[in-house]
Amino acid sequence: MGQIKVEKAPIEGLYVIEPTVHFDSRGYFMETYSLRDMDENGLGMGFVQDNQSMSSKGVLRGLHYQIQHPQGKLVRVIRGAVFDVAVDIRKGSATFGRWFGIELTEENRKQFYISPGFAHGFLVLSDTAEFCYKCTDFYHPGDEAGIAWNDPDIAIDWPIPEGTDLLLSEKDTKWPLLKDLRASFS
Repeated sequence: MGQIKVEKAPIEGLYVIEPTVHFDSRGYFMETYSLRDMDENGLGMGFVQDNQSMSSKGVLRGLHYQIQHPQGKLVRVIRGAVFDVAVDIRKGSATFGRWFGIELTEENRKQFYISPGFAHGFLVLSDTAEFCYKCTDFYHPGDEAGIAWNDPDIAIDWPIPEGTDLLLSEKDTKWPLLKDLRASFS
């Protein structure tokens, strides 16, 4: 029997994954990824790259995607807490433009699998957060694109902690609105 519990999110192609955690007097152990468990749950995927970032409270990264090389991502937090978001940008999808968000923390140890065809971003809720993710395609700098994190048509309900100033990269302050990109997804 597998070591994970998989729950489908309300948007097809998004999955919340809870690994089995084994605690004892020394601490805990868990498998963070098992091809066998993923295959048993219909989540066959081939990862080619692992990434890790550290960010401070109020950092918002996103909403990013790649145009010609869309990436599936298995994301998790190993320290701190983030609010992680995926926005459906798949051509012809019945849920195009809809978003789903989940809080990922070092305590809940949940993982979030985002299939290719979604824009992705996260907001750091704790003083700092270490964020790890596996990708199904390599990062191609010239292929990167994004959508405004505060697009009013998408209307993500970011849980911005009171008194927190958002910190965004310069490029993340300049992404267009989804409606201005709609022709790209037709």
